[in-house]
Order: sequence, then C-alpha cells, then structure tokens
Amino acid sequence: MWNPDSFMEGLYRSFEAKRHDRRQAESAEQTRSRLKQRLTDALAIPLPVDELRPRLLERVVLADHIRERVEFGTFGGLRVPAYVLLPKGPLRGNPAVLAVHGHGYGSRQISGLLPDGTVNVGKPDVHGNYALELVRRGLVVLVPEVFGFGDRRLAADLEAGEVGSNSCQALAAHLLLYGIPLAGLRVQEALRALDYLATREEVDPQRIGCFGFSGGGLVGAYASALDARIRATVLCAFANTFQGSIMHVRHCIDNYVPGALDIAELPELIGLIAPRALFIELGEQDPIFPAITARAAVEHLQRTYAHEQAEARLGVHLFPGVHEVNGRQAYPWLVEQLYNY
Repeated sequence: MWNPDSFMEGLYRSFEAKRHDRRQAESAEQTRSRLKQRLTDALAIPLPVDELRPRLLERVVLADHIRERVEFGTFGGLRVPAYVLLPKGPLRGNPAVLAVHGHGYGSRQISGLLPDGTVNVGKPDVHGNYALELVRRGLVVLVPEVFGFGDRRLAADLEAGEVGSNSCQALAAHLLLYGIPLAGLRVQEALRALDYLATREEVDPQRIGCFGFSGGGLVGAYASALDARIRATVLCAFANTFQGSIMHVRHCIDNYVPGALDIAELPELIGLIAPRALFIELGEQDPIFPAITARAAVEHLQRTYAHEQAEARLGVHLFPGVHEVNGRQAYPWLVEQLYNY
C-alpha cells in the first residue's frame, strides 16, 4: 500500500471496530466509567498545582456591568489573566458562567473590547461578544485568556504584533516533547478557573455553567465532561465527529488529543456531560464543523440523553449561518438552566 489515504481510512475503520468490540463486552455504565477515566488520563498534565493567589488588576464600572481584570495561578508557575464581568444589582450567590473564547485575539474578543483593550462600539465579529451578552442577562461571567492566545502568546508572536495570531503550533509541538497535550493544559486551566470562580462571594458554586465557541468549545466540552460542577454547557460551532471535522479539513493542532480515537469518537466524549444540561449550537453553513456530521453527533447525543432519561436537558439550534455565535436560543436557555437549577 503506497497511498496514505487508504491507510488512514483503514486505520479509522480498525479503531472504530476496536471501540465497538469493547462496548459490546460491557454495560453502558461500564463504558461511561471507562471513557471518563481514559479521557481524564489523556488530558492529565505532569505539572504541580499552584495556589490560586488571585490578584485584582483593574476594576471599571460601566453603564450596564462592572468589568474586572484579575489573575490567578494554575500550574507550574503559570498565571492566567482573566476578565470578570459582574452584572449591576445584587451580587451574592448569582449564577455564573465560564466563557471560553475561540481562535482570535483572546479574552477581549468576547468581552466587548478591541485588541488594545478599548471598548468595541462597532458590530461584533463571529464571536458575538457572548461574555458581554451573558453578563447583561444577569450572570457573573469569567473570561480567562486561553494559553497561546492574546496576552499569553509566545514572546516572538507578541512582538510580531499580528492581531489575532496565536502560538498554538509551537506550543503544541514543544509540549509534546514533555508528553503534555496542549488541549490537556487548556482544560486543566479551565478547571482551575472553576476553582477561582467558586471562591467569588458573588457566585453560587452550585449554579455554574460554561459557554465555549469553536476551540473554546473543545475546552468547554472536555472540562464539562470531567467536572460535574458545570451544571449547564453551551457548545457553539464545535459538536461534531472527529472524522467529519478535524479529520476532514485542515484544523489547528490544538484540536488533536493523542489517542483520542482509541478512546471514543467525539460525540461519545461529549456525551459524558449527560445527564447534565447541554445545548448544541451550529451554523448550517459552517465549513469547519459541517452540519451533516454535526447532525450525526446530535443524533448520538439524543440517544445518550434518552438513555439517561434526560431528554429535556438537551437543546439543539442549527441556525442559517456560518462558523459564528448566534445565541438567539442559547443565551436564554443558559440563563433559564442556571436560574432554575
């Protein structure tokens, strides 16, 4: 066999058969337990956990919310800059959301800010300012700067000054030399962000949700699968199959978790969120996460939620759009889930 295409197709089929045989030999509960443990292992990072030691960097009172810039510790000496968006009004025991941005210029992009930190008075881009939209609906919103984006790029990328650039390729490649998956580091930092969020006196730790777009959807999906503190999750422009999305078109290297297809296809991993609330949003013309395989993922999730007798906790909105945040149904759904939990 000279052709790598045929080889790769055969490899996918052989791993699909292996996964099928494993499932046949165990109960549904045993499968879920095994998948969660293996996903936990795949995303683990061999770094010491740091104390949070949060520090307030900035506090700005705006017309409809308060914006704080904070930092907190995660692993191996890393500290995460993040925005905390606080609604006006009573602030104790509020529902809260971990908002994870996708590829772009970082935490500012979903917080109503331009790359230089000034307020964006123009039309939102494909991210849709979803952190801003959520705080305006009464939720406390934590927006961490994802490792490799915005202020957390490598020095060479920061000095190049290209707006929206990232350090994903170099970070992912170099981290693999240490056996650390970039996706794993980002997910573990998201879990530390939850730790920080739970310390805020404004937040009810029993009512925390997550909203992730695109690459932020990956972080949000895996963090939600691993941590039951996340009561409700919105995945925008992400839910699909590995075969139909990251194996179908060229994707950023940060989407690839070593050994993932030996564990499960993507819908099975997302299904670990069940029976907790989950909302899937996707544009019908999204070229990166195609609708045809997104529908296959949704059908799998519908079966999973039916098995868990939690059909009412799964929401889906396939809208006429591209790779973008819509929010028309997702925003009110998330508010309802967290306020009525």
